[in-house]
Amino acid sequence: MNDDEPKSPAEMKELRLHRKRTQEVEGIKAMADIAAADIAIRKRTETLRALRLAKEAEDLANPPEPKVKARAKAKTPAKTAVKAAAKKKADLT
Repeated sequence: MNDDEPKSPAEMKELRLHRKRTQEVEGIKAMADIAAADIAIRKRTETLRALRLAKEAEDLANPPEPKVKARAKAKTPAKTAVKAAAKKKADLT
């Protein structure tokens, strides 16, 4: 039959029923895919959480060495005296 020909009510009912069944099957498949993806995400999250907790426990057991800060060099009295004298001279002028 051509699609251009008008369909009888029985044929229309059969087409609607077939379309409805197809949609139900596709819906069930989609829900199964979503459930499988959810399970995969939960497993991955569980694995990552276990790795993070293990790393945190290791970090607590073995804390990193504290960094030693470099001391600022002490100014020599000669340099400060020269700077003070230059400042006084600048203030006088």
